[in-house]
Amino acid sequence: MLLRHLRYLLAVADNGGFTRAAQVLHVSQPTLSQQIRQLEETLGVVLFDRTSRTVKATDAGQAYIECARRVLVELAAGKRALHDVKDLSRGTLRLAMTPTFMAYLVGPLVRDYTALYPNIHLEIFELSMGDIETGLADDSLDIAIAFDQVRNADIESIPAFIESLGLMVGRDHPLYECKSALTSEQVAQLEFALLTPNFVTRVCIDEYFAKTNITPKVVIEVNSVNTLLEVIRHTPVATILPEAIATQDRALRKIALVGKGPHRGAALLRRKNNYHSAASVAFMSLMLGKDVDP
Repeated sequence: MLLRHLRYLLAVADNGGFTRAAQVLHVSQPTLSQQIRQLEETLGVVLFDRTSRTVKATDAGQAYIECARRVLVELAAGKRALHDVKDLSRGTLRLAMTPTFMAYLVGPLVRDYTALYPNIHLEIFELSMGDIETGLADDSLDIAIAFDQVRNADIESIPAFIESLGLMVGRDHPLYECKSALTSEQVAQLEFALLTPNFVTRVCIDEYFAKTNITPKVVIEVNSVNTLLEVIRHTPVATILPEAIATQDRALRKIALVGKGPHRGAALLRRKNNYHSAASVAFMSLMLGKDVDP
């Protein structure tokens, strides 16, 4: 059995049939079919049910496919380990962040990292929490900055800092010059533009409203942090976002609240029991301000 057999196996499984898989692999369909039959003969099991219009994995095939995926992920990690350069004179770092962290954290971190390690090639992705977990698990990402509420047991979560969310407004809002803290009753009277409910940040905000017995007047919902910031800059509505986003450069003002505002844990995420490149370890050390074990 060769690695080629495993790649062919996953191509058939992922593309739902031999025809499409052969096109993706740039091989003929008879060649692909022959390779899969060779694999089945070696293993002594039938991997695919070919009796229906769509090719589906058998129970044995599904179990073997999951093992094959893990094997290829580990081999890819091993290949990267061979090319890693410990002195950071070259290398690649695949970094992901959730949208709200990307809005204020990516700039300073990339500035400091590239100043220290100018020869490291950075690939930066803005992804949802779910996509980050998937990317780390399948080894298409090295490291991520996200929330500490990790659902995948294969991902290590290293606490980084506590992020505070704050109420903020733009210059067109009547409260832009407000110096006093707002009570929950006053907050309940405001009109809000918020991220859509599929954002983890919105979940945190809704939990805060529920805890403080506020029924918010949500008049606008936006599925992009940058778009939300534009809305706040140009309309007299309020929002709640990480406090670090409210800067004079963005023409946003944070309004104080009576009592503690919403907050959540931020973490550095990476795949457990995986090879961690020198570039990713250096990034984590920079972020945490201390040495990190590979």
